[in-house]
Amino acid sequence: MSGEAADAWRRVAEAGHSGDEATARESLASSDPVLRELSLGALERIGALTDDDLLGAFVDDEYTVRRRAAMLAAKRRDLSLNALLHDTNDSVVEAAAWACGEHEVVSEEEFTRLMVLATEASEPLVRESAIAALGAIGDARGLPAILAGCADTPAIRRRAVLALAPFSGPQVDAALQAALQDRDWQVRQAAEDLSPRSVVD
Repeated sequence: MSGEAADAWRRVAEAGHSGDEATARESLASSDPVLRELSLGALERIGALTDDDLLGAFVDDEYTVRRRAAMLAAKRRDLSLNALLHDTNDSVVEAAAWACGEHEVVSEEEFTRLMVLATEASEPLVRESAIAALGAIGDARGLPAILAGCADTPAIRRRAVLALAPFSGPQVDAALQAALQDRDWQVRQAAEDLSPRSVVD
């Protein structure tokens, strides 16, 4: 990292704290992806980040910029994250899935993609994030994917158990009962936190 680059990064970061929109915005078109990412954050901090700014970042050549844009889009419920849910980089997809969970209400395309990611994504963190999003959304159609997650890796099993919170019924009760006997203590704890007294007993 050159001193010149470090100075530029510092200047943009400080712009987000001082309200200097011009300095923050000029770096959106920088050849330096770190500056582009910092610019998004600075503009968000001063309340000057637009939907168009984010949409432009959604197609940035650098995955770190796309990931940052996905995280910032969590506060923009009118923005579709479908393109980022199909990104070639797993960390971007994970962030987009998390943002969908923050939206709580998603499009049919986004919901369908989350279902696929929850059960078929090769990256465990993506499956975990998608399952968490389905739990936050609370659509009954997502329950089968969440239940499938209850038989995944320990971290995903724990997340899937927590994602069962909005749901009820025999399948949910059976999944919680099984989780109470899970070999991983965090999964058991999550199940205990959700289980009614009658199930625990």
